[in-house]
Amino acid sequence: MERSPDAWRRRAREFADQELRPLLADPPDLRPDGPLRQRLRRAELFGLGQPVEWGGGGESTETVAAVLEEIARVDPATAVLLSVHLSVCAYPIARWGTEAQKRQWLRPLLTGQMLGAFALTEPEAGSDAAALQSRYRFTGGRFTLTGAKTFISNGDSADLLLTFATHDPALGRRGISAFLVPRRTGGVVVVRHLEKLGLDRSETTELRFDDLELPPDRLLGPEGEGLGIALNSLVGGRIGIAACALGVARAALDELETAARTDPSDVKLLAVARSFSELEAAAALVQEAARRRDRQEPFAPYASAAKLAASRAALRIAHRAFDAWAEPTGERASRAGRLLRDARVFPIVEGTSEIQERILGRERLRPARPG
Repeated sequence: MERSPDAWRRRAREFADQELRPLLADPPDLRPDGPLRQRLRRAELFGLGQPVEWGGGGESTETVAAVLEEIARVDPATAVLLSVHLSVCAYPIARWGTEAQKRQWLRPLLTGQMLGAFALTEPEAGSDAAALQSRYRFTGGRFTLTGAKTFISNGDSADLLLTFATHDPALGRRGISAFLVPRRTGGVVVVRHLEKLGLDRSETTELRFDDLELPPDRLLGPEGEGLGIALNSLVGGRIGIAACALGVARAALDELETAARTDPSDVKLLAVARSFSELEAAAALVQEAARRRDRQEPFAPYASAAKLAASRAALRIAHRAFDAWAEPTGERASRAGRLLRDARVFPIVEGTSEIQERILGRERLRPARPG
């Protein structure tokens, strides 16, 4: 099977149109035997871009971004599900996990037997992840976790939660460690499913850990290095989320162009031109960030720029598409409205636009390295 980005893009487009689109009328079923997970598993998407030796496909970051974009064009919720599973659950285990952890957790994740989630955000700790309050202690040869997490994608249906807690909040980032938490274990409580403005097919939950006990082998990476693991994973994850935003932007541009063909006014022609320019500029940034990561070059600023540009493009183009349909009702207006609501998440998830601007500003003002 050809594994080039273009070949995978064509394959993903066909999968999205033929396998995902028929599911959109029904509430998502994320159970292991549900139709969505079955179809994703058959399409070999749970291991996309991950190590071949553990059941992944070994594809490039550029390929992963292309696939996520095509899926998000039809169903952004499924694209976000995959991006979270791959970027901030499977990837950290592949990089920091022990051989035993990879056998127990990574291989089932990459073959689709398990679904992954990332539990970092808390009610009082979002952009400032070092301020998290979930606590852990080590007594009697076991870790015990207590605390709350919120806005956790896949939080109820996931089989494995990559979770972060601190030994002592006064230690800041030096007190935070990462843990592999099976979702269906004593002490993990799903408090509620959060209702959202858009992306309503995406499962978003609030969790609580009530004296959750874990054996020592559930610690991922060295103790006290958890925040570094989280932030490093999020940098790569921004490329995936940027690709998801691109998919929504492309779907919105399709709607806008359809409206302009129906009524080719100057206002709509200008909207199409601006939207196309913004979309292609964002797509070039996403591709550049992905290629730099594939070449093992510094890519963090490009990932931030890509997410910033793609998020803004999705929101602006979806807004224009919504405005282009004069009638507030009907199938076209409804579709454009859904895209506008879905687009709203991308300036927030996996690092807000303000955080990306701060990262970029610091990077641009950093003194040049000699040589």
